[in-house]
This record gives sequence, C-alpha cells and structure tokens, in this order.
Amino acid sequence: MTEFIHKVTAEDDGMEVREIIRQYFDFSSRLRNKIKREKLVTLNDTETPGWIRTKPGDVVKITLPDEKSSFEPEDIPVYPVYEDNDILIINKQPGIIVHPTKGYPSGTVANALMHYMEDTGQSFKIRFVNRLDMDTSGLLVIAKNAYCQNHYTSQMKSNTVEKRYISIVKGIVESDRGIIDLPIGRPDPDNVARGVMEGGAPSVTHYTVLERFYGKGYTLVELLLETGRTHQIRVHMSHIGHPVLGDWLYGGVNDDLIGRQALHAAKLSFTHPITGKRMTLEAPVPDDMQNAISILRG
Repeated sequence: MTEFIHKVTAEDDGMEVREIIRQYFDFSSRLRNKIKREKLVTLNDTETPGWIRTKPGDVVKITLPDEKSSFEPEDIPVYPVYEDNDILIINKQPGIIVHPTKGYPSGTVANALMHYMEDTGQSFKIRFVNRLDMDTSGLLVIAKNAYCQNHYTSQMKSNTVEKRYISIVKGIVESDRGIIDLPIGRPDPDNVARGVMEGGAPSVTHYTVLERFYGKGYTLVELLLETGRTHQIRVHMSHIGHPVLGDWLYGGVNDDLIGRQALHAAKLSFTHPITGKRMTLEAPVPDDMQNAISILRG
C-alpha cells in the first residue's frame, strides 16, 4: 500500500490539509477526488477533512486507494525484470497481446498478470503505461496505482522516457545512423495499417546500425523513439525501404528466418515515480531473434 507523507513546516503554518496536498503532491484531480471520497487522508494519524488548518510539526498522510482488475486469471508465464510496490516491468514474450480486445478476449498479458497476482499474493489494478504489438517482445511497464501511471505518462509526454529497440531489417542500411522525422497516420480507418501521411501525428525515430549482413541483405539496428505512435518503427523503417524482418503488414516477411516481426524492446530508462531515482532496465534479445542473427552471420 503506497503512502505519501508530509511534515508541516513553519512556512506551511495555517495551510489547509487540502492545500498541503495540492502543493506537495502531484496528484491528478481525479485521484484527489477519489482520495477525498474514500477518506484516505489523516492528520497526525487521525482521519481528517480537507478544510482543517495545519500547524508546524503536523503530519499529513495520504494513502492511495486499493483497486483491482477483473480479468480472468490464466496460467501464462510472466517474466518480471523489476518489481516493487508501485511498478512492475516484465519482459513480454512474442505472440501474446497485451490487453483483452474483442478479437482477443483471453490469453493476454492482463490475464497472465491476474494469475501472477494470485501466485504472489498481490492485488492491484493493472495499468499498462506503454504498449507493445502482439508480435513485439521486450520491456512492458505496468503501474500498480493511478499516481504512478500518471507520473510515467507525464514523463513520456515530456520525452524523458528513453525507449530503445533492437530490430533486424531488410536490406543494407547504408548510413551508420540517421533520423526519420515523418508524420504517421491511418490512411484507412477500416484498416489497421498506418502510414507516413500529410496531416499525420509528428513522429521521430532515430536509428543506429549495429551490424550489416552483406551476404544475406539484412541489417541489425538499434532504434530510439522520440514519440510513441502505433507501429511507428515498423512504418518508418518500411517507408525508407527497410521493413522489419518478419513484418507481414509492412513488407518484411521471410518465414525461413523468423515467424514474427524481429522487433524487441530492449532497453528502458525513466525516473521512478515514487523514489525519483533514474532507472535503466534491459531485456535480452529473445531466442528466435538470436537464431535469425546466427543464420545471417553464417
């Protein structure tokens, strides 16, 4: 259970409890209202209304509300990379969708997490703060409370979350590094495919060549996202003539090398919403991509 504590100083003398909360804690208005509704604020360990005035030495404590998701638990493996009371970061395996949809009502990461909570004696509402395509593997962030979700989302909006991917793309990428700054949109609302188009959302992808497989006509690249549009890497790389290997939607199919798009969310840097500590996490390249790389090197 996450708690926030503030000891009232001389400068705060006379401030109302609700003013203390607004000034010292970056809660959304929705979360503040929920905290108020559920009476989760105490002053010197006694439940208190927001209008009470404080004096130096008083201790204001806010407890975040308990919440739980209602997905059906399913015994699907979960691979934690980092976990504490506030966030969970997993290495998502390829071939599994993140959240239930009409087309995929079960067998998702959300169902797996419900089972994981049962196994570990936890209870929290599942809040995905980043998304990965079904066939993309790698680091997936789950916030365990609304505060952490809002804080992480704010970091993404201010471009302070660093997301690096590893991918095998078709063709030999000639420049050692480059920037693709092209807007992405959805040309046909009835088609899932995105594309570079006038009037699309601003989208920026940085790429760096890690290795070229001249004999086979493929390149291993690292990609850094400035923005997080749907299918961004896949669309940008396809647009410059280097679709992601195995990507059937954007022209990179080669079933002899890999049965899915060769795209892996390998590294993530962000500021922990509670501790304020800068964190960097990595997930190893999965076996199917390692196998494809070995074949291309052979």
